Amino acid sequence: MSTAPTGTACLDSVLAPTVRHWLAAGSVGTAAFALVTAEFLPVGLLPAMAADIGISEGQAGLMVTMAGVLGALAAPSVTVGAGRLDRRNVLMVLVGLLVASNLIVALSTSYPLVLLGRLLLGIGVGGFWCIGVAIGPRVMPEPTGTRGTAIIFAGISLGTVAGVPAGTFIGDVLGWRAAFAAAAGIGVAVLVAQALLLPALPPQRAIRWRDLPALLHVPKARIGLLAAFFMFGGQFFAYTYIAPYLVQITGLGSGMVTGLLLAYGTAGFFGNVAGSWVAGKDARTAVAATALVLGASALALAAFGAIPMAAIAIIVVWGLAFGALPIATQTFMFRAASEALETGAALLVSLIQVAIALGATVGGLTVDGLGLVSTMVAGGIVMMLGAPVIAMLGRERSAAAAVPH
Repeated sequence: MSTAPTGTACLDSVLAPTVRHWLAAGSVGTAAFALVTAEFLPVGLLPAMAADIGISEGQAGLMVTMAGVLGALAAPSVTVGAGRLDRRNVLMVLVGLLVASNLIVALSTSYPLVLLGRLLLGIGVGGFWCIGVAIGPRVMPEPTGTRGTAIIFAGISLGTVAGVPAGTFIGDVLGWRAAFAAAAGIGVAVLVAQALLLPALPPQRAIRWRDLPALLHVPKARIGLLAAFFMFGGQFFAYTYIAPYLVQITGLGSGMVTGLLLAYGTAGFFGNVAGSWVAGKDARTAVAATALVLGASALALAAFGAIPMAAIAIIVVWGLAFGALPIATQTFMFRAASEALETGAALLVSLIQVAIALGATVGGLTVDGLGLVSTMVAGGIVMMLGAPVIAMLGRERSAAAAVPH
């Protein structure tokens, strides 16, 4: 067992968390919230940004795509490239990219500058998933090592379900640039907190390129990866364009859209809790049910979205299912390949980011070519494909059970 250098405020060996430990973990959790919020911030601001910059709504969807593409590349690159670097410094660099990205977008006067800012964010997001989420037990040390991780994932969940409506609200009141400036401000506050609170965090091991495909060697994990690809891809195929849909098809004003996105986020919080409970009992059922409800919601919106009351009810149900999506897939993957997940985490992150980028891109092409309704239909179908993919696991289990041990 290695020991920390003399004089280093190492948290790894402390078993009783102090206030400083809680605050340190909170700074990482807040970074998670800020990164997730920034990644999906354009979703609620899409109509205003497209009109201001002078681009189509399909082109505006590339703001989500760019972050996803660089996130997919950054996940393995940062994981391996970080090598023996202090994880505290790596984490602060990633948060610094968050600040720079949002400032560039907030101050940009052209579409290429906006995309440049989003590229920087993608590096921060992809790197954080592989570096930031792994240090929870180290900044909040206690026997089970779960409190710090729970705080970080709480930040991720909060950003997933509340970041978009919060950003949309700021955008409606102060303009879309103010929303990105606010995200940059949160990043600055996080950087200051981390500089004051985080101890040195030397790496516990260096990940090599040959370690990354670990998940591909586990059959159940391969099924989980494919299901996650369909579900996240289909989600952002449709959800990226939810704000223009509600304005143009449902006929809601911007204030009503903001309120409805807040309802979506609130439902997502309860979906996260419900998804955790169901996944704890049967992760495969949780993933399949989430895929079906997500897909059915998008298809129902395509069919009945012109009726305001129906659209409101559908969006709430959709939010409930989306809240369950991260926890259901994470639980399934952990149970399928708990030993391979640490080294293979970069692969999982990359695949999800590719799915988000591809979904937003193809969704944008569909919006510009076939319209918003067609985008909801196609996105819903793709999401629902996650259910039969996960059902394949049942046949695999049956086959495995027949093999004598």
